[in-house]
Amino acid sequence: MSTPILGPHHALPSNTPKERFILQLFDQLWEKYRSRVSYVGSYEKLTRESGACFFNDHVAFRTFCSQNPLAGISSISRLFEALGYRAADCYDFDDKHLNAIYFQHPQPMFPKIFISELRTWQLKPASRHIIHSALKTHRTNLPESFLADIHHLESKSEPSRLSLLEEAVDFLHELPWNLPEKSDLIQLNTESQYAAWVLVHGYNVNHFTSLINSHKVPELDDIEKTSKALSEAGVPMKKEIEGAKGSKLRQTATEAVVIDVPVLEKGKLSSTPWTYAYFELAQRDPYKDSTSGKMVRYEGFLGQQATQLFDMTKVESKSIGNVTVG
Repeated sequence: MSTPILGPHHALPSNTPKERFILQLFDQLWEKYRSRVSYVGSYEKLTRESGACFFNDHVAFRTFCSQNPLAGISSISRLFEALGYRAADCYDFDDKHLNAIYFQHPQPMFPKIFISELRTWQLKPASRHIIHSALKTHRTNLPESFLADIHHLESKSEPSRLSLLEEAVDFLHELPWNLPEKSDLIQLNTESQYAAWVLVHGYNVNHFTSLINSHKVPELDDIEKTSKALSEAGVPMKKEIEGAKGSKLRQTATEAVVIDVPVLEKGKLSSTPWTYAYFELAQRDPYKDSTSGKMVRYEGFLGQQATQLFDMTKVESKSIGNVTVG
């Protein structure tokens, strides 16, 4: 008997064991994410009471790019590529020292995956030292045998599939290196809040995303209405909406929640509050393709807008415990 698919992905059609595995994986990642991001409950209540539908547009992950040991986008993407996802477009964020690739599945309703990586060699020596000290303790990447097993899921028994699912979830949830020293975390944050985030959260989901177009109810049928409704429900929202009215992609988000993360203080286990994740809203309206002349929906991402959203895990000029973030 298979494990029931919970969360927002269970209603998506799946025709193969591999597709069901993907939906189960997303829903298990969603459960931990929603348990930490309290604003998600407010969104669920809002859509439930208005009769709107929730469709997950994309899931975002962050990584360090490193040569030795080998780490970066491929650390996560190979898991999803073995499940049928393929790279669709790539992006460069020079001011943040980031690369990113987004991946799509042949099933158009499956969430897109947006994976970014920090070009560690562009940081100052002190920051590089902190990152590479952590990376020296990086656990073994998913072996090729695991990728082969999930690529050929149709030949596996149900218990084997569930075991592989558990391994995939643990890979993304567990910190891939030793716990950092709190002092290193604070120092790293002064140069790159992205780097500090990855140091304490590893490959955990950075955000899930509601596709506004899926709501299909008048009171939530655009990004302004949905953002305003969430704000009125007490959810702190990003002050601006990225993308002008009528543009092919518009985005905004809740503020990032703060959670306690484990760290070391002079080698002893401790914890400190740190920004974790936010919940994003995206609106993708049809536009006229200049080549074909047809009305199409834009499925990619826009660099400048994504740049602004990277900063949602930065808390400007606020003190979190004994840590000043931002």
